[in-house]
Amino acid sequence: MSHSPDALPGPAAAGLSRRRLLQGAAVLGAGIGLGALGGSAPVAFGTPGLVRSRPEVRWGVQSGDVTGCSAVVWSKTDRPARMLVEVAATADFRRPRGRWRVDVGPDTDHTGKVRLAGLPSGTELFYRVHFDGDGQRSEPVVGRLRTAPCDRRDVTLAWSGDVAGQGWGINPDSGGMTGFEAVRRLQPDFFVHSGDNVYADGPLQERVALPDGRVWRNLVTPEKSKVAETLDEYRGQYRYNLLDANVRGLAAEVPLLVQWDDHEVTDNWYPGEVLTDERYTVTDVDTLAARARRAFREYTPIGGARVQRVLPYGPLVDVVALDLRTHRGPNTDNLAAEGPGTRILGEDQLARVGRQLRTSRALWKVVASDMPIGLVVPDGEVAQEGIANRDPGRPAGRELELARLLSDLKRHGVRNVVWLTADVHYTAAHHYSPDRAAFDDFDPFWEFVSGPLHAGTFGPTELDGTFGPRVVFSRTGARAGEEPNDSSQFLGHVRIDGDSGVMTVQLRDVGGRVLHRTDLTPS
Repeated sequence: MSHSPDALPGPAAAGLSRRRLLQGAAVLGAGIGLGALGGSAPVAFGTPGLVRSRPEVRWGVQSGDVTGCSAVVWSKTDRPARMLVEVAATADFRRPRGRWRVDVGPDTDHTGKVRLAGLPSGTELFYRVHFDGDGQRSEPVVGRLRTAPCDRRDVTLAWSGDVAGQGWGINPDSGGMTGFEAVRRLQPDFFVHSGDNVYADGPLQERVALPDGRVWRNLVTPEKSKVAETLDEYRGQYRYNLLDANVRGLAAEVPLLVQWDDHEVTDNWYPGEVLTDERYTVTDVDTLAARARRAFREYTPIGGARVQRVLPYGPLVDVVALDLRTHRGPNTDNLAAEGPGTRILGEDQLARVGRQLRTSRALWKVVASDMPIGLVVPDGEVAQEGIANRDPGRPAGRELELARLLSDLKRHGVRNVVWLTADVHYTAAHHYSPDRAAFDDFDPFWEFVSGPLHAGTFGPTELDGTFGPRVVFSRTGARAGEEPNDSSQFLGHVRIDGDSGVMTVQLRDVGGRVLHRTDLTPS
């Protein structure tokens, strides 16, 4: 793929007022959101009788990894084409601040993304994407973002995870994936997707009988009819989610910080694993993970080479995103004192994360983790999938790396660290204290859990006492695996006050109810 210097390998929107942007999203949703995908209207071209269609743009736009001066913009079309991106501070685009381009083709499934550089800080910006291909220009697609401030003004973010799991896909009868609309209505500065963006190991059925006699009706595509094994099947997981107008609407209005977890590949995977699941003909997990990682990078607005990265968002907050998949050891009983069984971050990432937190000059340091710390997440009867090992004693197994990180933060006086995660399909607030812990060489901290955004609910889950956690609040659905509805899906919202620095964390359901609130005063 050829690209301009500011284009990112892998895979950009039109500027309007917020009202007109929402109107445009509504039109897209009405036309292609939950039914069969139709093509663009054919356009007469060249020789009489020859008809060519415009490039498709039905997958919308996304922005991500937005800082005070840069952002990544993503989009997709249906053919080889040149993606053109314009950015302006006003809806009429009379004075564009810049133009970018990238050529897209089948090597990236016709996705493209560009890094917008030299943006003004603390500014709402509009971006417009269209594609030129086959002598035709696509309709423009519109997005909006807000760059990080350089002064102490309020900052908001939301987070959740887990999408299209446990057999719950896009149901046209219930309005689709409405959790994304719940996030969009909050209008955070950015949204942290904590992982399980897709369920590549979770095929969908067209009809699912509910306990009360109703029927859940899934929109099903060929790629969602079996477990993903080929590159195109992994790409199809993301194309499926983008059929939903709620997903596209959030992505067009709210910048993303995207992580991954296990279901982007397969359940509870680790490097070097060989599957025994009879649904798979490809059983080498490293092969599957390479294909899944490529699809993940092609279909999300992630900018750098690593999933683990820092998002600096002004003087009030840095978000340090973890990658607990790529470098982990095998899932064992998680009780080893040394060796591969102790790996969850890996030495390089552990050192890098510690350095990123130590050198952060932001008031708050948010650790965005794709898995919780103290919740026990089993992988069968003995093996453990998570950090915790179910033994409340001194750290062992993967807990050893976490203990080293927490001790390092204490030793260097790093304060105001808060952990945000999803993964376990319910919402909770946990306070960790050395006063209650078997291992006490760390400062107290909070961990907030919230999800799923569109999947079955579970929990609550057993807490391992090694790091002294206490459940301050928890809420789950009415039954295990409950279908998505307003009270069974959860997200979190954070507001940092620019004047006082107080961080207010809300745990919410997607129906709009605030279930729990914690106000944290910075040290």
